[in-house]
Amino acid sequence: MGETYHPERGGPALPAQVSPPAPGTVGNPVQITDPRTLRALAHPARMEIWQFLGLEGPATATECADVVGLSPSACSYHLRTLAQYGFVEEDLDSAADGRQRPWRARIVASSVPEGPGVTPATQVAGRWLDETVRAQSEELRDKYLERQPEYPAQWQEALGRLHDVLHATPEELIALRTRLIGLFGEYRRLPRGDRPPGARRVQVLVELIPWFEPDPAEHG
Repeated sequence: MGETYHPERGGPALPAQVSPPAPGTVGNPVQITDPRTLRALAHPARMEIWQFLGLEGPATATECADVVGLSPSACSYHLRTLAQYGFVEEDLDSAADGRQRPWRARIVASSVPEGPGVTPATQVAGRWLDETVRAQSEELRDKYLERQPEYPAQWQEALGRLHDVLHATPEELIALRTRLIGLFGEYRRLPRGDRPPGARRVQVLVELIPWFEPDPAEHG
């Protein structure tokens, strides 16, 4: 979920009779252009809280504190900041009693625009956010590698990184991204009831990095 999911160019057109997904869902991510909003989400604790709410459902500040390792008061501050920028909201209907104040993710997917039309401030804030996501991913990977022998052999065989090289045009890469997003959607299964027995949460990170120098003629 979240910033780790960036289908900036969208997917295939939906049939006319199918309503588009609601804004902020995986099929229709909210595009963030405001640098202040990007910087607010780039805080590691806020990113972790937002992801937790999106994946696990409504939770109180105390429950978030157990996950991110902060005090409930610190989590309350981060939750209010996330709410200020529209990422989360209070969900009193899910409270077990009147004393609880659960929060839920208001949006679960966002994207950051790329390209020459993006302002420098948005580009810088977007890179901060990307670094937060990248750091979290590397931390998760390091934790797995430290305890890899403890995982069942079947999981060890299934997990790990894939390295490859492609020779493709920009149009072909856009088509590939669209196909990958559709394929990932078959296994995303955010609602618990959609997950088969034995399914566990796995992070996926796919990067398409140019292995060539920019051509000034093409840029112009």
